[in-house]
Amino acid sequence: MTRRSCAIYATGILCAHLLIVGIALVVAQVFQTMIYNRLKKELTLTEASRVFESWKNPPPPVYMEYYFFNVTNPEVFLAGGKAAVTQIGPYTYREYRPRENVTFLENGTKVYALNPKSFVFVPEKSRGNPEVDILRTVNIPAVAVMNELNSYSFLLRTFVSMWMNSIGVEIFMTRTVHEVLWGFKDPLLSKIHAMKPEVDEMFGLMWKKNGTDEGEFVFLTGERDYMEYGRIDTWNGLTEMSWWSSNQSNMINGTDGSVFHPLLSRKELLYIFAADLCRSIHLAYVEDVEVKGIPAYRFAPPHDVLQSPKENPTNAGFCVPAGDCLGTGVLKVSVCREGAPIVVSFPHFYQADAMYINAVEGLSPNKEEHETYLDLNPTTGVPIRACKRAQLNIILNRVPGFPKTKHLNVTIFPIMFVNETATIDDDSATQMRTLLLIVTLVSNFPLLIVGMGAILLVVFVLLVCRSRQKKTAKDDTAYTQVSDKPEVEPSENNHTNQPMRNGSYIAMSPVEAQKC
Repeated sequence: MTRRSCAIYATGILCAHLLIVGIALVVAQVFQTMIYNRLKKELTLTEASRVFESWKNPPPPVYMEYYFFNVTNPEVFLAGGKAAVTQIGPYTYREYRPRENVTFLENGTKVYALNPKSFVFVPEKSRGNPEVDILRTVNIPAVAVMNELNSYSFLLRTFVSMWMNSIGVEIFMTRTVHEVLWGFKDPLLSKIHAMKPEVDEMFGLMWKKNGTDEGEFVFLTGERDYMEYGRIDTWNGLTEMSWWSSNQSNMINGTDGSVFHPLLSRKELLYIFAADLCRSIHLAYVEDVEVKGIPAYRFAPPHDVLQSPKENPTNAGFCVPAGDCLGTGVLKVSVCREGAPIVVSFPHFYQADAMYINAVEGLSPNKEEHETYLDLNPTTGVPIRACKRAQLNIILNRVPGFPKTKHLNVTIFPIMFVNETATIDDDSATQMRTLLLIVTLVSNFPLLIVGMGAILLVVFVLLVCRSRQKKTAKDDTAYTQVSDKPEVEPSENNHTNQPMRNGSYIAMSPVEAQKC
């Protein structure tokens, strides 16, 4: 056997082995299963210290941008006209949210944690000074008192109204942004506090929320099932709430929005429990995006999340009392927030009924500035970029016994909205890209083997074809006809005495021997 034949046979054998092994690995998905199992293991809180530390102290900076609606025509609104507002802000604060008192439970399958939040003003990302800028907005303590007395006798309401007028309480108040946000001593609440000490005399939208947490959480670590990674097991000891009017609405579903299970699918719905909204919401896949070179799926709340029960009957459970429902795009949360009739929505009533948008002049909802979304890497489930946007509103209507409200049109009045943003930092992005590159290479290794086998198959075919061509050429040139002269019959005149030959032959001429 020649060297050429050995090379051909070796190439064929190697090609066959590579193709068989590669195709078998692709079909069995051995490497994909191995890397996925590794991801499932590494992305549980108990198995990966790096992920655990990142969960305890999230590295991406979180910024809270507060926007307020300044009322420009309070007199017109109190007389029965349409309110006009102008947006001011943002007033940006850096949010720090480390997890504290972390304790593993039930053999590492659950973890207990508190999540206190603190805020530091960032002037370079703000437009204005909150301690200087003046804001005219709804006097929420006054509205809360009127709302609380709505079920009392008309005589009592009239007496309280006269008393509120005597101390100068109005429907609208003028304060600095800092006071409205972080708290001030309210004159009305101070009077009530003197009679009922349990009533706090301070008021602020974020009063007592700087340095405090939203409750005690117990999370599932994903030790038993990676799909449960980060899911809330209990909140303040509760597995479900009791405020809403249906069991489905009272369910505590999903994570807190900071982590999700790995290996996300475009077809699944992601659930987030928002303690400030007193409910769980779901997000659906929107599109593929890329953030700092990292591929991500964008998830956002679909239109049906805040749809009216007429359009989405499953939302009827959020009507309290049952049957007392608002329209599309708004949610009354005063059921879990004692006091004023608070309503939440997306900023500028984005995705809400037109009647809410048209009731106040100066609103212009749009998707780019007012949509809530999460960009998640599908392999790891890690949030790459997040924008959580929510608006705080209050219901203003006529309250018998309070003459200042007698001309009011029922209005869901916008107070402020917050844009909570976070984007993965550069160091974490570099680590993520490296991890994804390794995952991609390892996952596609069987395809690499198949590709090498295919290349060797082409080489093998070429070698075989070339070998056959050379063999055919050799057979064709074994006898080459160099003379067309016909055979000569032997005769007496033929002194060459050459033997007869059949077919073509090579003529040999006699040569005289050279003399020395």
